[in-house]
Amino acid sequence: MNCAEFVAAAGRRAGVPPEQAHALTRATLETLADRISGGQAREVAAQLPPELRDYLRKEQEFPEPFGLGQFIRRVSDRAGVNTAQGSAAVRAVLATVRQAITGTEFEDVVSQLPKEYWEVITPVGVEVGVRRGRR
Repeated sequence: MNCAEFVAAAGRRAGVPPEQAHALTRATLETLADRISGGQAREVAAQLPPELRDYLRKEQEFPEPFGLGQFIRRVSDRAGVNTAQGSAAVRAVLATVRQAITGTEFEDVVSQLPKEYWEVITPVGVEVGVRRGRR
């Protein structure tokens, strides 16, 4: 998946135009980098299109511990949108990340997040009509 395809997929899922989809993608990936370890962020970045990799770069190795509400607020603030749009973006971009990277890598990301984040993570197979239960 190239950058344009990634941003277009995230935009379709969030229901926003391409220009806004790129800003929301950037904001979500930057916030994800804040929330996960530096090593995990690098592993995810390595599987994303080159144009998106810098959004997952972080200076500190340790993740910042913050909840889902703060995650959505950070995305909203970074992208200049309201929290409803920010929430839709988080769901859309994380679903697109899940599609773009290996399943085991995505599970490694999820393992670093509290259970409340499962609310914005699409279960495996939902897009093709098959639901799989979570732990």
